[in-house]
Amino acid sequence: MIIEIVIPSPGESITEVEIARWLVKDNSWVEKDQEVAEVESEKATLPITASQSGLISIKIKEGAAKVGQVACTIDTEAAMPEGLQIAAGNKKDEAVYKTDDVKTPDTKKVETEPSKTESSKVKATPLPKKLMDEKGLSIEDVISGLRKITTREVLLSTSGSTTTETNEVQTARTEERIPMSQLRKKLSQRLVAVKNETAMLTTFNEVDMSRIIQIRKTYQEVFQQKHGVKLGYMSFFTRAVVEALKQHPVVNSRIEGDEIVSPNYYDIGIAVQTPKGLMVPIIRNAEKLTMAEIESEIVRLSEKGRQGRIGLSDLEGGTFTITNGGIFGSMLSTPILNPPQAAILGMHNIVDRPVAIDGRVEIRPVMYIALSYDHRIIDGKDSVGFLVRVKQMLENPEQMLTGGVNPDRLLLDI
Repeated sequence: MIIEIVIPSPGESITEVEIARWLVKDNSWVEKDQEVAEVESEKATLPITASQSGLISIKIKEGAAKVGQVACTIDTEAAMPEGLQIAAGNKKDEAVYKTDDVKTPDTKKVETEPSKTESSKVKATPLPKKLMDEKGLSIEDVISGLRKITTREVLLSTSGSTTTETNEVQTARTEERIPMSQLRKKLSQRLVAVKNETAMLTTFNEVDMSRIIQIRKTYQEVFQQKHGVKLGYMSFFTRAVVEALKQHPVVNSRIEGDEIVSPNYYDIGIAVQTPKGLMVPIIRNAEKLTMAEIESEIVRLSEKGRQGRIGLSDLEGGTFTITNGGIFGSMLSTPILNPPQAAILGMHNIVDRPVAIDGRVEIRPVMYIALSYDHRIIDGKDSVGFLVRVKQMLENPEQMLTGGVNPDRLLLDI
């Protein structure tokens, strides 16, 4: 029986996707529920799985494809190739073959280790030879570590040993062209639309991170032992943002037609850099989560992003976004809005800076923070007030337990 496997739909409005890569070879054996391909859309990456075991016939090459189009067929009545054994206790897509002429279903290019004879023909000039000695590397290590052969390497291998020819090769200018993925195309369109369709402004402030650093240092070990996850900075920022949004609800709003929509829930998007580009998975109902639950959710979503398994349900919605350029060393930036949201908070790196404390100059770990917002619905009072409230709660984390109110004032009922 021939079973057709069609391109899945990532969402109602999406009609075209891109087959990022096939994970199996044409006319190879696949197992039921094995992932055979990855499909990229403008919103998410989805796997194509085999609905039955059998011999696969690929109908579409890697590249653009239509939703609902037949991607491949599986012949369920075909005989399993000789020499194929499913390893006991392994996943179905982890097959072991005894013969060289049959490829594994989850095929990956096997890099042939260079033989001693081959590597002995390779010459190393004094400077790279010295660097290899410092790093403890052999010629075999360098050759086996190569991932791509470029025009330059080909020219080097065919050039003579004269200085003139070597110099000509070293000055060769090349360019590489890579088609933009559907995700990158859509991201580009959205970024341009934000600049053209919103009145985006950015306000800045600085945060003394001393208390948060002290808390993390003091309780990191016991926190991790109890909850099984590290205590990071993002949970502090998420909690501070939620409390500040409660006091400035317009910052948690969006424009729909001629209306301003203000949710009474707080779905916080956390920008994550993945191999396929920037994605913003959502922490749902962040106001109901503990610090440990926030950290666990961030770890889960980040891991899905790195594996290319963030789905549409992880990305939909979101009322406010936090992005952390500090992990890349950014001192200051103006983060761009994530539509239809009206605001985004940018975190940056922490640097020891001189700060005036009670008339004295002290060195404190300082982070600059930035709030970009849509001035069409958010005025300066709310934008600046929101950022000041975030700053106050980060510098005095105990205020997160009292809704941003000074505990002394709460105790005295003033």
